[in-house]
Amino acid sequence: MASSSTHDITGLLHDWGGGNDRALARLVPLVYAELRRRARRYMDGERPSHTLQPTALVNEVYLRLVDCQDMGWKDRAHFFAMCARLMRRILTDLARSRRYDKRGGKAQHVTLNTSLIFANAEQPDLADLDEALKRLHAMDSRKSDVVELRFFGGLSVKETAQVLQVSADTVMRDWRLAKVWLLRELSSEK
Repeated sequence: MASSSTHDITGLLHDWGGGNDRALARLVPLVYAELRRRARRYMDGERPSHTLQPTALVNEVYLRLVDCQDMGWKDRAHFFAMCARLMRRILTDLARSRRYDKRGGKAQHVTLNTSLIFANAEQPDLADLDEALKRLHAMDSRKSDVVELRFFGGLSVKETAQVLQVSADTVMRDWRLAKVWLLRELSSEK
């Protein structure tokens, strides 16, 4: 996005947080394409019969965002970080609901394209990944946040560093260590 759009988004987020409902109406067209692109990237790794489409995922995020008006938005990166968390929750909830389906039978797994995290590894179940991220968060919340922002949020190293208020080198170091830790955790669960 151009820097003027970045400033527009930040200004609209501040206006919306201040109670201006019209700011949300102006904000949505500016961020919709980016949110849909990120949602499509998540959904590309899903099985063909998956019922959730990128547009539906973005719409669900929007419905949850409407309740977040008084969030205290800092900037564009903070907004997309929150959207990443919401997408993660939505996808994880869906994976869990399929796993615990009352009709019985073999649980269906919702997988996610994890090429950003796992090279040459079997793709983990999203619910397992979420549980591993929770364990990582208990040990080192910043490393968990780095994974969430980069993997689920699609944020760059620079954007992640800005959100977490650390250096880009720290983000890269945390990213590498978190990938190794998650790979070990997920492979030991099998």
